[in-house]
Amino acid sequence: QVQLVESGGGLVQAGGSLRLSCAASGTLLRLNHMGWYRQAPGKQRELVATITIGGTTIYADPVKGRFTISRDDTKNMVYLQMNSLKPEDTAVYYCWRSGPLWGQGTQVTVSS
Repeated sequence: QVQLVESGGGLVQAGGSLRLSCAASGTLLRLNHMGWYRQAPGKQRELVATITIGGTTIYADPVKGRFTISRDDTKNMVYLQMNSLKPEDTAVYYCWRSGPLWGQGTQVTVSS
């Protein structure tokens, strides 16, 4: 079964950090561009960050300098390190693979 499974979400105070992980099964991430999206209540899903097969990264303006996307193709994993979290980062975070393929999402809640 081809799937992406996110983990690492939770409740954190503003200024804190979280690291999201995305584990893939049935698909080789090294053959795909990967990314993270998020969707806050009442809002559309939006891009957070992407990383190409070659390792080039792109970040949405609101997270630049605070979030870091990375990939470990040997483990078939993608990560999102989130630092200096703000209440406006509260959302369900989704792992994305080009194709596309989506994970089920993990909730991130940042309290003020």
